Amino acid sequence: MKLAYTMAPGRGDMDLILAGLARDLAARGLRVAGTVQINTAAPHAGPCDMDVKVLPDGPVLRISQDLGPSARGCRLDPEALENAVGMVAARLDLGVDLLIVNKFGKHEAAGRGFRGVIAEALALDVPVLVGLNGLNAEAFAAFVGGEAVALPPEPAALLRWAERAMSGQGEPV
Repeated sequence: MKLAYTMAPGRGDMDLILAGLARDLAARGLRVAGTVQINTAAPHAGPCDMDVKVLPDGPVLRISQDLGPSARGCRLDPEALENAVGMVAARLDLGVDLLIVNKFGKHEAAGRGFRGVIAEALALDVPVLVGLNGLNAEAFAAFVGGEAVALPPEPAALLRWAERAMSGQGEPV
């Protein structure tokens, strides 16, 4: 199975690493689908605002919702997330070299979100790279049956894995 994940320790680190990888691969002429989180500083942006870029060339979608200053907990907008999922699923049908999913989050852990797109990509023999955090690691492991390769959050390691996975050189490590 051509499936790998990476975990980065700092807030926003994963987003920068995966966005950079997607940019590098696209510059090489590879067809990359999926999403990367875009962190932009805006005057009225809240600390939990989340925007994702649908690869390869957009659009950028706000997948968080403003629940007011007293809100606690998840601000994910499920409808916006599913909109992004639909766009990525449609791009899989056009043929892609790699799927990047910025985060296997709460929705994926609960069986929604990008879970179906990940399964579809793997069924099409498209390599998949997923960003993961510790909160959802157990659910991810259960979903993939322990078949995912753990990669360090280093651009060179991710690029090496992606190149091997896309070239079909056996199980990349």
